[in-house]
Amino acid sequence: MADHPRIHVCPVETCLEMLSGKWKPRILWKIYQNEVMRFNELQRSISGGITAKMLTQQLRSLERDGLITRVVYPVVPPKVEYRLSEFGRTLIPVLDSIAAWGTENNQQIVEFLQA
Repeated sequence: MADHPRIHVCPVETCLEMLSGKWKPRILWKIYQNEVMRFNELQRSISGGITAKMLTQQLRSLERDGLITRVVYPVVPPKVEYRLSEFGRTLIPVLDSIAAWGTENNQQIVEFLQA
């Protein structure tokens, strides 16, 4: 099992392998907040200006890792919705903790970022 390049001896490293990057936590947070989101809704809601190509890559990665589900409806124009999978919902306490930490420490974070 540990021979796989994305699986590490340290469980924190393995977890970060799935959640790392600038966009994945933001995408997961937005989907969690809204329960279900369509592609354009996600792109508009994420601050920092994620490109369509990057959002597509990140959504595919999150889907491949089992954290989100993608539902395609057979209509024209195509309708695709994203939501947290059952496995992805296990991240809710983590996302809530990150949000609480950010809220509690916002002033210090702002000061560090502006330094």
